[in-house]
Amino acid sequence: MDVPDTMRAWRSDGDGHAALRLEEVPVPVPGPGEVLVRVTVCGVCRTDLHVTDGDLPVHRSPVVPGHEVVGVAVALGPGARGIAVGDRCGIAWLRETCGACRWCRHGDENLCRDSRYTGWDADGGYAEYAVVPAAYAYLLPDGPDDTALAPLLCAGIIGYRSLRRAHLPPGGRLGIYGFGASAHLTAQVAIAQGAEVHVLTRDADARALALELGAASAGGTVDPPPVPLDAAIVFAPAGEIVPHALAALDQQGTLALAGIHLSDIPSLDYQRHLFRERTLTSVTSNTRADGEEFLRVAARLGVRPTVTTYPFEHARDALADLAGDRVHGAAVLTVPVSESESG
Repeated sequence: MDVPDTMRAWRSDGDGHAALRLEEVPVPVPGPGEVLVRVTVCGVCRTDLHVTDGDLPVHRSPVVPGHEVVGVAVALGPGARGIAVGDRCGIAWLRETCGACRWCRHGDENLCRDSRYTGWDADGGYAEYAVVPAAYAYLLPDGPDDTALAPLLCAGIIGYRSLRRAHLPPGGRLGIYGFGASAHLTAQVAIAQGAEVHVLTRDADARALALELGAASAGGTVDPPPVPLDAAIVFAPAGEIVPHALAALDQQGTLALAGIHLSDIPSLDYQRHLFRERTLTSVTSNTRADGEEFLRVAARLGVRPTVTTYPFEHARDALADLAGDRVHGAAVLTVPVSESESG
């Protein structure tokens, strides 16, 4: 396929999402084992906010954010395997691991201390082209359009891992705190698998969406749910929610913290928050196996994101709306074909 020499890309130095800038840069060349992807859409994830706002330490400056990338493979580097030119493929958050440490050897590559991430350690999908190691790209199924697939590649995958880490028993009661991109996909999976889901979020429109998707109840973030919970997941990056979520758990309940970034957690009271064999756990990235399994589960259960699309040129607006809790469901940038490609 014909590939131009330059492309448009949004770049950040970690000094605030309002400072994101659109620049003309060289199209990346796929190195050994890599694939070059023509980006068609890229999801806008809250982690992109943490990267551009400096909540996460700067790993690369400038960096192109974005790690929910859907596109078409247009070139392969030497030795790239598993993807052919013309394949529809996805690029997700986890980009590279060492493959040799004890975590990688035991199937826990998400804990590899040498792991690297798309849109943080290496340029991501707020661009017309992106490269990724072929071993970490996902072949995507036919059927759903690109905008429906993009949020699955991080929001969906991390939500699925969070649901598993929460150890929800079959038919159990699940509390979901915060109801953005990841939460509204996780709720669909849990409900389809027979769980009773209770959503707790400050946004009235998000509560309405939760009920529309089949939640048993939807209340405010610090409201007690109507029943004791067998498990809960905190998606909102707000540590002050944690004591409320722990207090809502029944005995032997588990609370999973889904975010890569969380504000400080207030002091906990042992008797009220942790006694009776309650468990508090975190979620760190995901494995490729998580992603492959979730994409199969999502297709089987008919999981569909609620999506607001933004033109590529409005990436700053998408991040501002996400920061202001004005996105209900998931936000996705649509990347047009440039004149040089179409002509």
